[in-house]
Amino acid sequence: MNFIFQSSPWWILVCFLIGALYAFAMYQPLPRLATNGVTVGGFDKRTTYGLAALRFVVVSFICFLLLNPLIRSLRTLTEKPNVVLAIDNSESIAAAGRPALNQSLTALQTLRQQLVDKGLNVSIRTFGDTASRDDLTQIPFTQRTSDLSGLLSGIRSDYEGRNLTDVVLVSDGIFNQGLSPTFGQYPFAVQTVGLGDTIPKRDIQLKGIIANRIAYLGNQFPVQAEIVSNGFQGRNATVVLRQNGKELGRQSISFGKNDTGSPLRFNQLTFQTTATQKGVQHYVVEVLPQAGEFSTRNNRQDVYLDVIDGKEKILLLALAPHPDVKAIRNILERNQNYELDVRILTGTAADATPPTDKVYDLLILHQIPDNGGVGNPLIQKYFSRNTPVLFVLGNQSALGPFNTSNSVMQVAAQSNQSDKVTGFFNPEFRQLNLDPDRLGILSKLPPMLVPYGEFKLQPGAEVVLWQQVGSVRTAKPLLALNVTSPRKTAVLAGEGLWSWRLEEYALTDKQDVVDELIQKVIQLISVKEDRRKLRVYPIRNEFVAGEKVIFETELYNDIYERVFDKPVRLEISDEKGITRSYNYTPTSANSRFEISRLPEGAYRFRATVSVNNRAEQSSGQFVVRDLQLEALNTTADHGMLRQLAQQTGGQFYNANRINDLVQNLTTRPHPARLTSTEEMNELINWRWLFFVVLTLAAIEWGLRKFYGGY
Repeated sequence: MNFIFQSSPWWILVCFLIGALYAFAMYQPLPRLATNGVTVGGFDKRTTYGLAALRFVVVSFICFLLLNPLIRSLRTLTEKPNVVLAIDNSESIAAAGRPALNQSLTALQTLRQQLVDKGLNVSIRTFGDTASRDDLTQIPFTQRTSDLSGLLSGIRSDYEGRNLTDVVLVSDGIFNQGLSPTFGQYPFAVQTVGLGDTIPKRDIQLKGIIANRIAYLGNQFPVQAEIVSNGFQGRNATVVLRQNGKELGRQSISFGKNDTGSPLRFNQLTFQTTATQKGVQHYVVEVLPQAGEFSTRNNRQDVYLDVIDGKEKILLLALAPHPDVKAIRNILERNQNYELDVRILTGTAADATPPTDKVYDLLILHQIPDNGGVGNPLIQKYFSRNTPVLFVLGNQSALGPFNTSNSVMQVAAQSNQSDKVTGFFNPEFRQLNLDPDRLGILSKLPPMLVPYGEFKLQPGAEVVLWQQVGSVRTAKPLLALNVTSPRKTAVLAGEGLWSWRLEEYALTDKQDVVDELIQKVIQLISVKEDRRKLRVYPIRNEFVAGEKVIFETELYNDIYERVFDKPVRLEISDEKGITRSYNYTPTSANSRFEISRLPEGAYRFRATVSVNNRAEQSSGQFVVRDLQLEALNTTADHGMLRQLAQQTGGQFYNANRINDLVQNLTTRPHPARLTSTEEMNELINWRWLFFVVLTLAAIEWGLRKFYGGY
């Protein structure tokens, strides 16, 4: 420890000089008077020198502190070397049997004890860190996945900057999650111990299933199975597709010989089935077991599909046939999520009237309300339900009824008078993610016919396109919408959409810009708002068996302010109809609820809560999958372990050579690491110096008072 001055050390002499002058001024010699033998004024010589010395020390030290000197200290720490035993405790390790595995673990137990006796720190790491720290033979080999790269990366992160010399990786080399550990860079030597059998087993594996995650009710969908066999050349097998125990299909496959002479054989087949029920449906694909198979766990896989009747139903009502009707139809039919119903009111009675019991999600009115009032009775039914509406105006539109039935704009125009306009994008419109550069093509498109008159926007309306007459940009809306009113509404104030699409195709060989604009406007006004007071939902739609299923809870009052501390009842039903009930209370600190150990399957849930004496509920569904990743590959990969050891400066050992590993690690020197840390501290920050100065000043003051000084 030494001093470092931030200014010239000669200033210390100035500090001493100031202290001396201050002490001399305070304790200069005073005349001594004697009256009747009593001394009056001043102190005796010894006391004066003592008090002056105290004052000199205090003042000089305070001045010295004002120079702000630094104290440099050097601290040295001795860190013992660390060794980590990283044990792969996945299910594939125990496939060869527990006795042979326990023999390897016992040898590792000996290795750990000998390293500890040499003064090394030894720690155990496993997948999930579920290992017993006392007896390695009690480690449960039950992990369903193997992420060797994640295991080593976690060790590297936890021991960063520490004296970690070796990691002993005990594994079969099989990984089914994450990257290969050979892709990583590690600052320690990885000694690998290979477990398991490297000889491929005589087995049939259902390697993978390819199927859609979503299917529409009533549609057919494919389920494709990929099958790998080893050692069954010339044999046949049967693959079955089931749902709820009912067989939906059965196909036979033949395991012929490979052209390469390899015993491995790859087969692929496809089932076609129909979605007949809504909701999450559980299908099972299984290869019927063959005699002599190593394992039948990998003969089956589960498939979960969400069958929805979720197509948005759109009713397009037109007064008469028109090219715009065809154009709108073509735009909507590009989206498979739309179910379009086109009705022409001037056609036959059967073609003009939509089904009375059918509920539509969106209403498109082409030149309706009309001057003849043909469609007025029909559209009033949909207006009363607040069905979202897109108005397309034309020369047959009745502007009076239109003005009273929309919340976007008011149009005051003379009959039979129109104007030819093009459109330009409103840069202030932010409701949709539209590219202004792409929409610049609108200026090159043919003009639309719009009513000639005054346009007035309604409160809450937003303009997507303004009208442009020739090269003059106006403040009249061409395409506008209002999503704040009870009935979401959009208005295209002209006809000629068909000519826009034709011209865009002539210019670009595509019809993307106009179609995207109309589709996004329709999506915006037709989206359904979630106005539920209670919203309970899983954070994901799918979970892995053994993983916690986590629910998020949102509860609102009548003005949609977040509410907490209300007891919620949650009921979960599986495919067999078994119901599990839970009760919990979400708080502002934790609005989630966790459920552990749910078996695989498709589940439905319903949550209920009482708010202001009214019952609110929320429902949904989720899936718990049993991936069986550990059963898909049971052939050990010692080649990867050798490569990993070579890359990191370690060695590979077979399970029967663990004693060589013990000898290597215990006889090799493991020097401790010395870590030196230099610290720079300001002397003025040492708090105990304050009390030293205060004590010296108090002693001086007390002595002055004791001897009658002032």
